[in-house]
Amino acid sequence: MPDPTDRPPLVVYGAPWCPDCRRSKAFLSEQRVPFTFIDLEQHPEENAAVERYNDGKRIIPTIVFADGSHLAEPTDEELAARLGLARDAAQTSYDLVIVGGGPTGLTTAIYAARENLRTVVIERSALGGQAGVTERLDNYPGFPDGIAGSELAARFVQQAERYGVELLPAVSVAGLSTIDGRSIVTTSTGQDLHAAAVLVATGSTYRRTGAEGEGDLIGAGIHFCATCDGPFYRGAAEVVVIGGGNSGFEEGLFLTQFAEHVTIVVRTEPVASRLLQDKVAGHPRMTVLTGTETIAFHADQHGKLAAVTLRGPGGEESQHPASAAFVFVGLDPNTGWLGGALELDARGFLVTDRMMQTSVRGVFAAGDVRSGSTKQLASAVGEGAAAALQIRAHIDELRDGGSDTAA
Repeated sequence: MPDPTDRPPLVVYGAPWCPDCRRSKAFLSEQRVPFTFIDLEQHPEENAAVERYNDGKRIIPTIVFADGSHLAEPTDEELAARLGLARDAAQTSYDLVIVGGGPTGLTTAIYAARENLRTVVIERSALGGQAGVTERLDNYPGFPDGIAGSELAARFVQQAERYGVELLPAVSVAGLSTIDGRSIVTTSTGQDLHAAAVLVATGSTYRRTGAEGEGDLIGAGIHFCATCDGPFYRGAAEVVVIGGGNSGFEEGLFLTQFAEHVTIVVRTEPVASRLLQDKVAGHPRMTVLTGTETIAFHADQHGKLAAVTLRGPGGEESQHPASAAFVFVGLDPNTGWLGGALELDARGFLVTDRMMQTSVRGVFAAGDVRSGSTKQLASAVGEGAAAALQIRAHIDELRDGGSDTAA
């Protein structure tokens, strides 16, 4: 560990296997902010410092500033605001404003910029989206040996930069409106960006169970990313995975690298692929409880998860001891910021026509935020390319009709 007298005043506590740690380190490096990284794998004694900053919870990354204040698992936007970094776009008028910097938004940006459309991508967190914080992608075409999510995300970003796309990470969008046929995107910094077309590609976020005690134990035994937090539970006698889809079964299998036993809790019946179900059924250290509901989470005297109350098929309740619970119960679309500006389906996803246009002319949607999308990386990229073609046609129509697409 670097000598405290020599190291930069900003300290990042984390681990090399933690995607959010990599994201924060990459963001600080991109912004040329010097920092010291303390690897908790190499220096486990420093876990005490992390717990001290986080009221006994072991949350990474924990970022400590020169004045002694800290941020635990911050978004890039929170980190940028704390550092006082500039977060305004270079212009106020564009051909295309893309809200969301994941694979969908970046693909659209690449296609649009190649058509000489002035394009800006606004991303509330790190560019690359969920793909960028996935440890490894084994089913993305063109990479037969798989590729790290962070590496693939970096390639998307590099290609967008090559074509002159303006990228605005760590900035969220506060609202969307339309005046005289042109869209106005208002950022969290108060800047209004005018555009001939807008693409909403804000993706989705992990859903919680809503069970009693869940909120208090997030980061202290309850997690939403096995890749990020699974290694904390090496040698644990029991961990629980909640959710019967592909994610739950995949992450459950991953967790067997660390825990002695993994129990998957499924509220109804599993919907994971038959291949995954067979793998789990054949694993000697895994159990699946179907028709079982999660009722409550319980802490030990140190404020860490100790047990989960489960309700079985017959209505009987029991406490299931567990060192950790990993929750994979679905995704919620990131559409709350729209404030009713666009039509949503019953689950809150954006409704589009076959041209990927939303209920407002000139505003398009693609990727995980769109109703009917498959929530797969390859299709998200495909939708980004398809949306770019429709946006190009829309802007051509405006130009042919005599509308000025940019001030």
